[in-house]
Amino acid sequence: MNFKHDSDILKALGHPVRLKMVFGLVKDYDCNVNKMVRELKLPQSTVSQHLSILKSKGIIVPRKEGVKTCYKVVDKKVLEIIDLLKR
Repeated sequence: MNFKHDSDILKALGHPVRLKMVFGLVKDYDCNVNKMVRELKLPQSTVSQHLSILKSKGIIVPRKEGVKTCYKVVDKKVLEIIDLLKR
């Protein structure tokens, strides 16, 4: 167990907006910023800041689709955490 890494992941998921974003990405598999802005009813800059934190912790990765960027949850521990929280 890597306590520093795991603690960083839990801190990132500890914010309600980021947790909701990750839930949405797991549910919809992947999603772009414009969809998140509509769903979360937050400014694009706020959504981008939260995405930056999730990317920096290795929780999500971006994928370009033409002019839009989609995101996918890739951290297996995060997927397990989300699965546990759904129960």
